[in-house]
Amino acid sequence: MQFILTLALIILAVPAVAACLYLLVMTLLSAAPRPLAASSRKLRFDIVVPAHNEESVIAAAVASLLRIDWPREQFRVLVVADNCTDATAARASAAGAKVLQRFDQENRGKGYALEFAFKASRAAGKADAVVVVDADAEVSSNLLESFARRIERGEHAVQAHYGVSNTDASWRTRLLSIAKASFHIVRSRARERLHLSCGIRGNGWAVTHELLDRVPYQCFSLTEDLEYSLELGVAGYRVAYADEAHANAQMVSGEKESRTQRRRWERGRFQLIRSRTLPLLRDAIVQRSAVCFDLAMDLMVLPLSYVVLNVLALLVLGGWAAHRDFAFDLWVWLAVGCVLSLVLHILRGWQLSGAGLIGLVDLLRAPFFLVWKIVVMLSRSGSKEWVRTKRE
Repeated sequence: MQFILTLALIILAVPAVAACLYLLVMTLLSAAPRPLAASSRKLRFDIVVPAHNEESVIAAAVASLLRIDWPREQFRVLVVADNCTDATAARASAAGAKVLQRFDQENRGKGYALEFAFKASRAAGKADAVVVVDADAEVSSNLLESFARRIERGEHAVQAHYGVSNTDASWRTRLLSIAKASFHIVRSRARERLHLSCGIRGNGWAVTHELLDRVPYQCFSLTEDLEYSLELGVAGYRVAYADEAHANAQMVSGEKESRTQRRRWERGRFQLIRSRTLPLLRDAIVQRSAVCFDLAMDLMVLPLSYVVLNVLALLVLGGWAAHRDFAFDLWVWLAVGCVLSLVLHILRGWQLSGAGLIGLVDLLRAPFFLVWKIVVMLSRSGSKEWVRTKRE
């Protein structure tokens, strides 16, 4: 019995301690980075907006992009009206964007829309880099300046902070804002400090034409952004983090839409965990690449809710075992250390999220959110292609 109990505790403790140690290191290294010198403002950009039936939000997104503080003749806004059946193309054009219409019922998804736009941008030869922004996003006016600063310093891929534009819509959006701050700001600042890759987050990222020539964009999974991050890492390129700029997008506040979005995100991530973790670790060893090793670690550290479940299971089993035999006290202390690391990580995310005191109160809802998320992920339904999330 004691052997079985010890084995069970080891199985729970190894992933819990590894994940919490990783998150603790990220938290301790999450101080704001030093600002970079201004760019020469000479780079040219194509801002790509993939859009599928986005007539309700596309004009506002284009307007936000046209307000960017960058010489107007040195950037274009390209809206990819992808298999649209509404007025997306007309409204984008009226708002001042160049519209690329794409109709392909066989190859559907955001990845195909981006591949189409990147090819068009490179063929036109009017840009040095492409920028990807979601159709419901609001961007900071310094977005292109922040990208240019890093590209001129030798980087080829850059990610701005991807935040939540409607933080106060509901308790769900406030929790998502805290989660994004923990995942995007805390980890990205730490990885930038260590000169690792912060990864591509799907909204508010840039890549040079030169890099697209070297590592063509051919990522069509449910998490095409993460997939391309891994491709870049294996090819020897990191994604730099632009902490001072942001591209904030709407998050759904209702339960039904949240369920669809959450299932799509996490199923796509789990598919990559299964297929790419071991190859990344192999590449990290063969290439002696810290970037590949960190990308593998980032894949292995499951979403925070699953880490919390793992730690709680360790705490409960360890507490029960210690109650029966004091020799098991060490497992309890390991679990307590993991809990403290998670609390520190979450509170740092809350501090950086801008959710305020009400966001701190909303963290009390986290256990209910955790149960809901488990139920959602156990459900077998869900689309395997790009499904436009309902807009607020």
